Amino acid sequence: MRAEDIEHLVSLSRPAVHPSGEWAIVAASRPSVRANRNVGQLWRVSLADGARRRLTGGVADREPQLTPDGATVLFLRDDAKDKPQVWAMRADGGEPVQATAQPGGVREFAVSPDGGRIAFTATVVEPGRYGSVEGLGAAQESPRLITRNRNLANGVGSLIGRRSHVFVAALPDLDVEPRYDRAPHPHDTAETRDDAPFAPDATQLSHGDFDHSAPVFSVDGERVLCVTARHDSRDDDLVNAIVEFDAATAHGEPHTILSSRAGLSVGEVRPTPDGGFVLLAQHMGETGRDFVARSTQLFVLEHPGAHAEEVTDGESVDLGEQGSHATVVDDGVLVQERARGRNRLVHVTGGGSRELIGGDLEVIGHGVGDGVTVATVVTPTSAGEVAVLDEHGVRVITDFGARLAEAGVVLPTEHDITGRDGRPVHGWVWVPEGEGPHPVLLNIHGGPFAQYGVGVFDEAQVAVAAGYAVVQCNPRGSAGYGREHGVAIKQAMGTVDLTDVLDFFDGALDAHPELDRERLGIMGGSYGGYLTAWTIAHDHRFAAAIVERGFLDPESFMGTSDIGWFFGGEYTGTDPDAMRAQSPMARVGDVRTPTLVVHSEQDWRCPPEQAQRYWAALKRQGVETALLLFPGENHELTRSGQPRHRIERFEHVLRWWGKHLPTAENHGG
Repeated sequence: MRAEDIEHLVSLSRPAVHPSGEWAIVAASRPSVRANRNVGQLWRVSLADGARRRLTGGVADREPQLTPDGATVLFLRDDAKDKPQVWAMRADGGEPVQATAQPGGVREFAVSPDGGRIAFTATVVEPGRYGSVEGLGAAQESPRLITRNRNLANGVGSLIGRRSHVFVAALPDLDVEPRYDRAPHPHDTAETRDDAPFAPDATQLSHGDFDHSAPVFSVDGERVLCVTARHDSRDDDLVNAIVEFDAATAHGEPHTILSSRAGLSVGEVRPTPDGGFVLLAQHMGETGRDFVARSTQLFVLEHPGAHAEEVTDGESVDLGEQGSHATVVDDGVLVQERARGRNRLVHVTGGGSRELIGGDLEVIGHGVGDGVTVATVVTPTSAGEVAVLDEHGVRVITDFGARLAEAGVVLPTEHDITGRDGRPVHGWVWVPEGEGPHPVLLNIHGGPFAQYGVGVFDEAQVAVAAGYAVVQCNPRGSAGYGREHGVAIKQAMGTVDLTDVLDFFDGALDAHPELDRERLGIMGGSYGGYLTAWTIAHDHRFAAAIVERGFLDPESFMGTSDIGWFFGGEYTGTDPDAMRAQSPMARVGDVRTPTLVVHSEQDWRCPPEQAQRYWAALKRQGVETALLLFPGENHELTRSGQPRHRIERFEHVLRWWGKHLPTAENHGG
């Protein structure tokens, strides 16, 4: 796979499965260099044989949902002002009709049980901010008075004067005559305007200085449930509550289903036919912000106000990340469990759980129809396929990744390597074609409570095509191996995570004689940037390094990052000496390795100052270094940034390796 082949990384949304079980609708998305953005449309897929046809022709149609009768599909599409809105169309095709017209754009939506309404959350901005006044630019806005911790978000920027509220609207008439823009008239005045609506009127249910998320209708459709934080200490903790609003009352008052006193951070709630609820949530400990290595669990609430009962074990089971969601079925709940680099679909009941769809894949979404369970999955050779479980067993039925496979994908070798303290470290090694010896790149993932998986990974594939072996693993601190494994580095960063990575690296070199032990590079992003910077301050075997979007100084991280008010304190503690003992910035004077520092100008997760100060310190002490800074990008550059920037990043990365670790395929020119 070459850098330009990122255009073949076709990912899929959660499937919207027709009640008959005969077909499903998915949204496909891929990077387009020509459009310089992610593009994609809705596809209708036969669940019998995987045959598919394109349903829509938008630039980036996404997040499809079907009405309960399966007749209408709703989805998100950007309007003329690039704001996401809900659109509706017949499931067998036709012209989409706009269903919402929110100035701040729609965030999430849900369909009512009768199929005639939608509940959604939309961004509501303070007048005079964020483009709400035509011709008023950001530089002319009034100043922002900041009094709360949660005032920034990566990919968004300032949250001051910007809240997410709950709305309800009727679905549009799909047979209505199209809206026509009003033509200018000779007698027009300054007050003349076009009053024709873009979409049905929406009723705002919530109000106040609060955010709301994860809307869903009650079983009878009379109420809308959502997740919100309204307690007095909400600015100092990570817990929230579940509330419900009357679906017919504007600016109503919420009724509490689950109080924030339960100490949970709830991601999703689903009502059950018996009047109860299931939810995906994390315990936040006594402080309300003890988030380190907290696994997402399944809880059951028998009725409003009841105690939330754990169904899965938070010490060993994790239902988080990779599109985590729950589906209530007649005899239990379907959820996605991540473990050892995989994400499997499991069926959970009070008596335990059993695997439905698993193996060497990562489930990223699921749904059910009559006699069939459907999942969208990432495989070792594809970024998105549809898998089906029916009377014939589990089958992957689509070939969205065919062009990527044609471009060339190398499969890795999986290893469990025993570390110096006797604990196994799990990971993978990619080896290029040819006898070798091949120079080796050690990759370190972000998080840290995340995991490398078995799904196709462009970073490794591009490096292998350029002649490099790639080694990557899930050291302590990673997700997918139980809470003890994840919490091992709490207030001890750069300890067992460092030794795990290096022990796996040494074991991989021993296991693969075709790897060149004398020509080594190291790189990582976010927490991986942290551990890369920490490693090269302690181990000088590497010919070069790349530190990307790194968490490099816990002290300055607080007050500059969108998560700085809690992240550093939980991971590194708050004692100044302890923080410095875990800080790459404090050890930058020990670095001798040539280091490329990569960052994005609009990164509010790990702000640019982390990179700028680290790079300046390297330069001041005479270490070979360069700072690669991307305009218009945030923390997600490598995953969802502008495709041209993603390719340019690969070019710079390969140029750096070509200079310090040249191969026959990559001379660094």
